[in-house]
Amino acid sequence: MQQNQAVSSKRNATATMIKVSLLGAISFVLMAMDFAVPIFPSFLKFDIGDIPSLVGGFALGPVAAVMIQLIKNVLKIAVIGSSTGGIGELSNFVIGSSFAGVAALIYQHHKGIKSAIASCLCGTLTMSALGVLSNYFVMLPLYAKLFKMPMEKIVAMGSKVNPAIDSTLTLVLYSILPFNILKGMIISILTMLIYKKLSPILKK
Repeated sequence: MQQNQAVSSKRNATATMIKVSLLGAISFVLMAMDFAVPIFPSFLKFDIGDIPSLVGGFALGPVAAVMIQLIKNVLKIAVIGSSTGGIGELSNFVIGSSFAGVAALIYQHHKGIKSAIASCLCGTLTMSALGVLSNYFVMLPLYAKLFKMPMEKIVAMGSKVNPAIDSTLTLVLYSILPFNILKGMIISILTMLIYKKLSPILKK
């Protein structure tokens, strides 16, 4: 009896690892198809690579959501390389994990469409808040230091599309914050549209 349970548990763990790996690979492909949005600075690229992480998180739990984010960004560095010294990928991992991880954690304890909406909303808010804090205090200063670039030059990228941006704080508040809110909303809506069809496959 115990041996059968151990074998079944091992099979389930292996199946979960395969699903997470596949979702991570799909996430990487979707991330690679990113594009610039004219109303935001050029360094903010939009992609739908967080959808597999959110779908996987809802079906398999928050740990799976984070692992999918990790696989996505490791593949990005390994296959395509990084133009930001890994800082962009680190930021993507941290922010994406906070979004999908929080949403999956809440959904794990409260199933249903209303809970899914609330989960995505909480995930979007968490991602947006962490995006502001991590970029202001860590990512942007680290990028400036690594590439020996004055912060004024980075701020100027934002000023090109929004004249109200004249400091690191306004860059974060007027570009990164609305970008993450918009991204969270779009990813959430697209996930809602496809999750019901995909969840039975992922839960097998």
